[in-house]
Amino acid sequence: MALPVEQQVKYWSITAAVLLLLLWFLHDVILPFVLGGAIAYFLDPVADRLERAGFTRTISVVIISAIATLVFVLLILLVIPTLIQQTAALIDTAPELFERLQGWLTERFPALMDADSTIRQQLLAIGEAIQSKGGELVNGIVNSALGLINILVLLIIVPVVAFYMLLDWDNMTAKVDSMLPRDHVDTIRHLFSQIDRTLASFIRGQGTVCLVLGTYYAAGLMLAGLNFGLIVGFIAGLITFIPYVGALVGGALAVGLALFQFWGSVEVTDGETVTYATNWLRIGIVAGIFGLGQFLEGNILTPKLVGSSVGLHPVWLLFALSVFGSLFGFVGMLVAVPVAAVIGVLARYGLEQYKGSLLFRGLSRDE
Repeated sequence: MALPVEQQVKYWSITAAVLLLLLWFLHDVILPFVLGGAIAYFLDPVADRLERAGFTRTISVVIISAIATLVFVLLILLVIPTLIQQTAALIDTAPELFERLQGWLTERFPALMDADSTIRQQLLAIGEAIQSKGGELVNGIVNSALGLINILVLLIIVPVVAFYMLLDWDNMTAKVDSMLPRDHVDTIRHLFSQIDRTLASFIRGQGTVCLVLGTYYAAGLMLAGLNFGLIVGFIAGLITFIPYVGALVGGALAVGLALFQFWGSVEVTDGETVTYATNWLRIGIVAGIFGLGQFLEGNILTPKLVGSSVGLHPVWLLFALSVFGSLFGFVGMLVAVPVAAVIGVLARYGLEQYKGSLLFRGLSRDE
């Protein structure tokens, strides 16, 4: 005899509350395990494919780990130092950027940019805030002993956790399946399959899209000669999972920096007269890079790698990221997407059940 629905709801509610409390109290401690689990989930299809090719699970995980280690070492040697350097340089350049913007506004809208103008004061305040806060952030990350210790802990623990979770992934899923309540096992398996499909489409598919676009933007902008091309490409690729936001933010930042760098940068000599012209070709190339990136994302990358079955609306994603980020910090932002996917699947299932119930159809439908 199954438990009454009221008792089942009570037990599952208590379980959910306990999990939220654990996340609240242990959000700093569980970060390596969340990252390791996410990496294992991302790479599990690769391990399964190697197994189907004839390798054992252990050999498959060792091959994946060796390739991941090689890629990580290359990133440490080639990319991350430049990324940190460009981030610090961009923060230091921010006041000059706002000063150039202030000069442009003063030239065209002198009434708005007098000494007591609110716009001028706000631009100066924004530039100083970015420089001071950004400098504090970079210095805190790079120079803080605690920060270095945490980074070392992440570099050691995350790969170990990811290795063992990837090695035992099939056993863990089978163990979880064996502990499901037998009365609802088919329904729970159905819901889990939908959650897995949603997460696979978003985390694996959209994560690959972010990686490809971030690499493309960074390489393209650097080849175009943009001074901060790597950091702009990194930012654009990082937030590409929010439709249009990554391209808009990255494109606006890249074009703004291109205007700052290439406006009046071409020296034109006519006898004894020296004038400076704007390099519109370089600015157009920077804008074209993001236009091509949007075309590739919308017509090739997203349809092929993500598909149309994600079911996570951009507004819902932003809401989940904001709520979980404010409640649980960085760990909350990491788990926001999986939790949003779970809630979305459960909400759709609950809506289907509601539409099939008497509460929705009414008694007259059965007459």
